[in-house]
Amino acid sequence: MKSLITVTDTVEAEKVIGTGCDIIDIKNPAEGSLGANFPWVIRGIIERVPDSQKTSVAVGDVPDLPGTVSLAAASAAGLSPDFVKIGLKGTKDSGSAVNLLKKCRRAVKNVDESVKVVGATYADYEKFDGISPSELPEIGERAGLDLVMVDTAFKDSGNLFSHMDTGEMKDFVDDAHSRGLGTALAGSLKMEDVKRIGSTGADIFGVRGAVCEEDDRESSLSPEKAESLAEKIGSIY
Repeated sequence: MKSLITVTDTVEAEKVIGTGCDIIDIKNPAEGSLGANFPWVIRGIIERVPDSQKTSVAVGDVPDLPGTVSLAAASAAGLSPDFVKIGLKGTKDSGSAVNLLKKCRRAVKNVDESVKVVGATYADYEKFDGISPSELPEIGERAGLDLVMVDTAFKDSGNLFSHMDTGEMKDFVDDAHSRGLGTALAGSLKMEDVKRIGSTGADIFGVRGAVCEEDDRESSLSPEKAESLAEKIGSIY
């Protein structure tokens, strides 16, 4: 299992570089769970990250506008990350989700075939009539994605475990793996959740608050906590 830590700017990225974190995830939490950051910020971070670490870029909690979103995905791919993530906030059915993600995949791969495309949905999807995590593996396969991810949309309504139990997470991971897709789980996870998430077989463990000074995603990132997370995951997996 790999560790993924979200950063918002170059100052935060510098705190995570060299800590053993596998993936430096670039987002703008002010614009949502998978909020998009500014191109110049993303470029500045990616230019600093060594080859020993990967980068991921979120394009937003996106509406059901395939043209708009695929253009954003192509722009993100042009900044040379390893992963581009699309959050399915606006699609209400699997057909629409497949169509949007398929267009995004084409846009990304036309720019750089090596960039992996990630489709994300939310464990608290019922709050906005979104796509259920249980539907995502099939959607991801039909859209030709590389990975699928479950996060939470509303950080004030509990963490991932408030909306899915371990069995449901494992079913999601198993279904995705059976379709040849990688998996990521996130959503206000804590250090103590490493073993529980690892038991599902997930490929990526995503956090922000857990490696912040005050265990709060709004506080400063702690290089020591980032290193501890990497060591904890490495010692188990």
